[in-house]
Amino acid sequence: MDMFESLHDGDHRLGRQVSSWPSDGARRLLPAVEEAAEHTKLWWGVAVLMAAVGGWRGRLAAVTGVVSMAVAQTVSNGVVKHMWRRRRPPEEWISPEEVRERPDSPSFPSGHTAAAVGFTAAVATVWPWPGAACAVPTALVAYERVHSGAHYPSDVAAGALIGLAASVAARQTPRLLRRVLL
Repeated sequence: MDMFESLHDGDHRLGRQVSSWPSDGARRLLPAVEEAAEHTKLWWGVAVLMAAVGGWRGRLAAVTGVVSMAVAQTVSNGVVKHMWRRRRPPEEWISPEEVRERPDSPSFPSGHTAAAVGFTAAVATVWPWPGAACAVPTALVAYERVHSGAHYPSDVAAGALIGLAASVAARQTPRLLRRVLL
């Protein structure tokens, strides 16, 4: 077995284990996490709150987070998903009561995770404490995407990498513009 087959098998094995984990707590908490993360509602809400109560630092963190989130979503959902048309994990991995409307879009990468990590990482570079607080729901979003059977673990990992890259781009853009314009 070559390295790629081994990674593929491990990805499928871990995805199957996570999505079939019979935790009552996860079954109660994760649907709320999914709903909050849908259409980036959670991150927009955090951005509005930071901008409203955080002074100049809160406004800068909010803008940087939203820009990073937008870049991450554009790259993951608008570019990469169309390059790799990976199918979603099999519905058989998920308990029948957990199967809801599944996305029709390709599985790779996780756009929810890209947006969450992009927002959180960008906020953390500007305002560390709120960034650290955002890490908890970000980790829950990433876990939920595998637990719900919407993604393989590698889809989530790729989304996280895209989010991190977007946060670097969002943080560097003002500096690059100043260099070019001045």
